[in-house]
Amino acid sequence: METLVKVLKEGSCKITPQRIAVYNALKDNLNHPNAEAIYNQLAPTYPTISLATVYKSLDLFAELGLIQIINIGENSFRYDCKPTSHPHVICTKCHKVEDLEGDFFSGLSSIVEEKKNYQIQRQQLSFFGICPECSNSNN
Repeated sequence: METLVKVLKEGSCKITPQRIAVYNALKDNLNHPNAEAIYNQLAPTYPTISLATVYKSLDLFAELGLIQIINIGENSFRYDCKPTSHPHVICTKCHKVEDLEGDFFSGLSSIVEEKKNYQIQRQQLSFFGICPECSNSNN
């Protein structure tokens, strides 16, 4: 919460109860929710919040480097409270998104920079497959 307030102040952005609620909903959710899921979670407690406010808040947080947006190929984006680049694994059936822990991809950006002479600013690496829960439900 202190980080959010500090970054919003540094960015000359308003600190509103809705923005704080959106950030807290995402920070406390490791399932990489989409904007609609965050809105549905907050609407009972914040009846005046709109889906547009949720989207605008998430876009602002991404712009300020507080979160990252994950494009996993479905019709909406997912949001991650870990702003640093890290790989994900995504279920193609239930669309669950999980972080891949470990540093086995830590040097990948450097390799790409060296091979292609790009200055890599960020990376997004995702693996797609069927999660154990979906695999077991087919048996």
